[in-house]
Amino acid sequence: MQLAIAPVLAQLFIDKLNSLELSEFPDLVIPMPLHPKRLQERGFNQALEIGHHLTRQLNIVLSSNSCRRIKNTPPQTDLPWKMREKNIQKAFSCNIDLSEKHVAVLDDVMTTGATLNELAKQLRKQGAKKITNWVIARVQSDKFQTQSTTSEI
Repeated sequence: MQLAIAPVLAQLFIDKLNSLELSEFPDLVIPMPLHPKRLQERGFNQALEIGHHLTRQLNIVLSSNSCRRIKNTPPQTDLPWKMREKNIQKAFSCNIDLSEKHVAVLDDVMTTGATLNELAKQLRKQGAKKITNWVIARVQSDKFQTQSTTSEI
């Protein structure tokens, strides 16, 4: 992802949120954390870059340092979908009191949801009363499931 498209993706997401006529917005947004090693390799966190634009326009707090990726896991995209949940277990740590807060987790792409679910577990431990997943793009489920094929002779 080029950084120049972060504001465009944020605006498209805001447009979608506005079309839904939501009755409530979250108290804060937490961008999906990257492990420091992956962040160093990539040079930026795409969810954080989108989050800067998104939260500024929606006037919502962006909490970029409250959760960390403490386990350097192989990229989820490199794993069969059934192994992704195990791969991401205990990968996050959060140090913020979220008592009675509505939190949105922002991620650029969701495939199986395993990463979002694992971070949500940590947010619940910190007291979040409601967790909403905000994703920019969703991979179609038939693109990541292993399918067996048979051929007739």
